[in-house]
This record gives sequence, C-alpha cells and structure tokens, in this order.
Amino acid sequence: MKVEEILALLPHRYPFMLVDKIKEVEEGKRIVGIKNVTFNEAFFQGHFPGRPVMPGVLILEAMAQTGAVLLLYSFEEARKKLFYLAGIKEARFKRPVVPGDVLEMELTVEKLRSNYAAMRGVARVEGEVAAQALIQSIGVEEE
Repeated sequence: MKVEEILALLPHRYPFMLVDKIKEVEEGKRIVGIKNVTFNEAFFQGHFPGRPVMPGVLILEAMAQTGAVLLLYSFEEARKKLFYLAGIKEARFKRPVVPGDVLEMELTVEKLRSNYAAMRGVARVEGEVAAQALIQSIGVEEE
C-alpha cells in the first residue's frame, strides 16, 4: 500500500503523518508499516540539536497510525468513525531511532469490538526492537 492509499484512509497530514508505506496486511489481524525517518523531520530541530533522536511518543503515534490503517482498511464500517488513541500500556523503548533509520512497525490485533481495538505493537530498525507497546484505540462516529 502506497502513501496515496494511506492518505485516503487516515485523516493525518504533514507534519503529523507518520506512516509512509504498508508492507503487509492480514485483514482484521495484522499489519506491517514503514516510517522512513529523515533528518528533515520537524521534531529533530529541538530533539536534540546536534544529536537528533525521534521522540518515543512519536514512535508510539506511528504505531497507532499503522494500527488505524489496519482497522480502516479491514472494516468498511470503521471508515465512518474517527479513531483516537485511548491508551498505551507496557511501553518499552530499547534503542534510539535516528535520521536514516527505516522504522518497521508490526501490529497484531489482541481485542476488537465495534468501537474499541487493542493491538500489540513492535517497532524495529534493521530487525532490532526499538519500541514495543499495547496500543488502545476508540472509534467515535463522525457527524
């Protein structure tokens, strides 16, 4: 799935669009997404000057956006909802993510209801775990 297809599903836009490509999708079950981390990211201006590191909260947001793509792609009824991040549990950060890294995010559905999803996520760089968490989302009907 290319960026144009992702943009058709997600409401996020620059500078907060944090998914560049979807590599794999198992409808309703699992997804693998990519974020190409470049030096031009706005957050690197202040995090940290001279030693740029992607903020952990943005790694979690990238995982949440990837999970939202899975829901919106898999379930037509989900496209009538706006999904919000509802919770993060068991977040762990194992290595810094820096410019030039390709962040690969894999999310697997653990619990799914009509307006709630919990997904186990892991973000890797070159096969090495950078972060992991349980991502919880709620879907709210759009008016």
